[in-house]
Amino acid sequence: MPRHFLTGEELTGGELRSLLERALELKADRLASSALAGRSVALVFERPSTRTRVSFEVGVNELGGHPVVLREGELQRGRGESPRDTALVLSRYVSAIGIRTGPHEVAEELAASAGVPVINMLTREHHPCQALADLLTLRERFGELAGLKLAYVGDGNNMARSLVLLGRLAGVEVAVASPPELSLPGLPPMDPAEAAEGAHALYTDVWVSMGEEEGAAAERKNLLRTYRLDEALMARARDDAIALHCLPAHPGEEISPEVLYGARSAVWDQAENRLHAQKALLELLAAA
Repeated sequence: MPRHFLTGEELTGGELRSLLERALELKADRLASSALAGRSVALVFERPSTRTRVSFEVGVNELGGHPVVLREGELQRGRGESPRDTALVLSRYVSAIGIRTGPHEVAEELAASAGVPVINMLTREHHPCQALADLLTLRERFGELAGLKLAYVGDGNNMARSLVLLGRLAGVEVAVASPPELSLPGLPPMDPAEAAEGAHALYTDVWVSMGEEEGAAAERKNLLRTYRLDEALMARARDDAIALHCLPAHPGEEISPEVLYGARSAVWDQAENRLHAQKALLELLAAA
């Protein structure tokens, strides 16, 4: 059976640590691996992308493989072909499939029928590849991950969920501060100031996700107006704390320009680390 990466929970703690160490090696020497030589990887984008598209396409190429990018409208999915049939066909051509889509069930259905590894490049419920890059950024800045505290402030969305799941696996305390109406199920309520206290990193995401209706977007912004990552919140964290954002950002809404572009921002390292973390992941899955 192929090994998939849909939520990040497919990894053990030891595998996660090894993957991040390998990512650092691949960052130091980007052409050190030819794990995908002579192989192709399908990258299915049913949602638009900048960092995911570029980092995966470049990463597959640097591993010696051939990325087959399939945008919305370029597959028969738009005419009703099922994830099952798509998986059965693509598995005959490629060595792995990445999927960026809406409902998480689409990724699960694809993985259930695929004969090759399926990678979740983003769904509404999970964004595990971004969380790998986030942990890699923390590993670079602080060394060991165990014992670090990351405070997430904003919408309790797919990003918050993936940080909680993979952070727990890495030994990172993830404190999530969200309005009650937008909080992750099962997490205790916490305000931004409480979450930020003593944190090694403060993290936020956009207030309005792709496809959000205008009325819902206005309501979200109203609920989140006090959940902003700014200099006042950074002052509550450790003196060496960094600011993180998975991008795209809306300076002046969920994050202040002073924090996003300031000296304590690690956002651009974080964006680059998508490439290196995903290469280590592809290498791991290719060897399974």
